[in-house]
Amino acid sequence: MAGTIAGPDGQPRCAWCAAAPEFLDYHDREWGFPVADDVRLFEKLSLESFQSGLSWRTILAKRGGFGAAFAGFDFTAIADFDETDVARLLADAGIVRHRGKIEAVINNARRACEMVAEEGSLAAFVWRYEPTPDALAAPQTASTSAASHALSKELKRRGWRFVGPTTVYAFMQAMGLINDHAEGCALRPDVARAREAFRKPV
Repeated sequence: MAGTIAGPDGQPRCAWCAAAPEFLDYHDREWGFPVADDVRLFEKLSLESFQSGLSWRTILAKRGGFGAAFAGFDFTAIADFDETDVARLLADAGIVRHRGKIEAVINNARRACEMVAEEGSLAAFVWRYEPTPDALAAPQTASTSAASHALSKELKRRGWRFVGPTTVYAFMQAMGLINDHAEGCALRPDVARAREAFRKPV
């Protein structure tokens, strides 16, 4: 079972917050709270794909750079990126300069536009994969799940790239499809209340 550490206010937090100073704010304000905004969902899927093989600290430190480089993660704008934009991004020290991942974000933006046209929104599609409580592992003991495998498989079928089941599971943790805060973490009840009040998009 995941452990906790004492935060600066003396309240317990998920132990991973101790890994870097910037993790605390991300943990307290974002991680696990349910999200229905398409741009934020696309941003997180994109950042998680960039994180593959790297540390989340690296990606979090460059988050502002990624946002500036990728039009605030407005996928309707990114869908129009061309080779000139790829060259620009490959020269941008504010992001991770990996051609395959850059091209994947552009490709995925186009697939996201298709999904919105077909499904109404990214959120409506993604939240269909919220797992039932009986399907959840103990907090922070898994890196994939049946739901993350299913969502990954369907995204890949629709042409998305860099969306393996581990990447998708981290996305689901962060965007509130599951409450993976440690038992005893001061934020776990807050996230639980936010999830109870959340109305799934349709």
